[in-house]
Parts: sequence; C-alpha cells; structure tokens
Amino acid sequence: MAKCVGRLVLALVVLVSGVTRAGAQEGDKLFVPTSGQPGKDVVWVPSPPETVEKMMEVGQVTAKDFVIDLGSGDGRNVIAAAKRGARGLGVEYNPDMVALSKRLAADAGVADRAQFVEGDMFAADFSKATVLALFLLPSNLMQLRDKIFNLPPGTRVVLNTFGIQDWTPDEQVTLENCSSWCTVMLNIVPAKVAGTWRLAQGGELTLAQEYQMVAGTMKTADGRSLPVNGRLRGNELTLTASGQEYRARVDGNTISSGTLSATRVN
Repeated sequence: MAKCVGRLVLALVVLVSGVTRAGAQEGDKLFVPTSGQPGKDVVWVPSPPETVEKMMEVGQVTAKDFVIDLGSGDGRNVIAAAKRGARGLGVEYNPDMVALSKRLAADAGVADRAQFVEGDMFAADFSKATVLALFLLPSNLMQLRDKIFNLPPGTRVVLNTFGIQDWTPDEQVTLENCSSWCTVMLNIVPAKVAGTWRLAQGGELTLAQEYQMVAGTMKTADGRSLPVNGRLRGNELTLTASGQEYRARVDGNTISSGTLSATRVN
C-alpha cells in the first residue's frame, strides 16, 4: 500500500510540475507589448525597423562595439547591434519586456551577444559603452545628459527623434518614405578642453566649451590677441584663428598636431 501511495504522490508531483511549466510558457507567449503602454519613466513606443537600421548605420556600429540601450523595451536596438557582431546590453525596468527581449534575441540567434537586465536606466552603469542607442523623451535625456557628456571622448550617442537639450547633434538624418519616428541624430562625446593652455610656440590659448562647440582667444608670442572658434569630434579638435585652420588631437592635458601644440595650465 505504501508503495502505491508513493507512486501516486510522485505522479501528482510530475503532473503539477508539467502543468506549471506549461502555464509559464503559455503566459510568456501571451505577453505582447502594446504601443503606448505605460512604464516607469516613459511609455513604450517601438522604433520602426527602418529607423533602427538607420540608427545602427549612423552610429557606425561594428563588431568592435559595446552598445547599450537604456529603457530597451523589446530589445530591438540591442538585437540589431548584435546582428552586426557587436556586444549589446539592454536595461529595462519591466520584467516582462526583459523576458521578451531574451526570447527574441534567442530567436534571432544572437543571445550570446545580446544581454538584457531588469533595472532603472537612471541608476545603470553605462560607462563601458562605445555606443548608446536611445529612444527616450527629452526629459529622460536631460536627466542623463551629464552622465552622457562625461563618457569617454568619442563615445557615440545615437538618438531616435528626440535630441539632448542644448547639445546640437553632430549629424542628423531623416528617413524618406517613413511614417513615424523618422529622424536619427548622432552626438559624439567631445574631449574636455575648457580652460587655459600654454602654446609650445609661445603664447596662450584660452577656450570656453559648450559640448562640442568651442570659442576663445589665442594670445600669440608677439602679443597679438586673436579670436578663436572651433569644434570637437571626440578627441579631434578643429580651430580657426585669423583665417587659419588648425587640426589637432586632444589627449588629456595635451593638444598636439604639426601646427598646434599646447599643454593645459588650468
């Protein structure tokens, strides 16, 4: 009798376990995100496939990149990057979206390169990203702006439709024959050059900076004071003074090229 009861209990355990697994799988399949559904900080609206592809193109995403999407939704930006050979990470607050993203990455054959975690995008560490691929509201981007600006120079920030306040894009493309969410912008994190620099050939360079745009004064060795304007593209600096253009590379506290060399004073 004891053996019969034991077998019956075992059978019930197996049956319940199977029903539970089947129920979980059915529940996963039933989750279908709806455009406009509310989230913690932003409603979910999917980027059209052609916009996602243009984001990858404008961001020049390759297998060398680590692409992070904050508020990654169903994971389409990260999956698109992974299809190009890049490693990707999506940070998403909604656990159902995270589970969906993982399943879609597996279906696309890129689960080994596309990871998704449940988390708050404002608390996330994205300092290792070489590319950020984002579709966020201006208010969200404002909260992230300082952290983005302080990423390593050259980090590419690819944006869908909404730009970062006061930070003019380095590139902007609008897709043709596109019904919605058709504008892609690229911001390249610039080196930090604001301050005073001592020129190797004598004199001084004083620069103010607003994101990638710079302006200031060049005091030459012979006492002249020349207005200077220019811009940065990552570590690459272009300056114009008195009609002469200088191209140089910024490396921490040095600016160097064949025609312009300087060391930071403060």
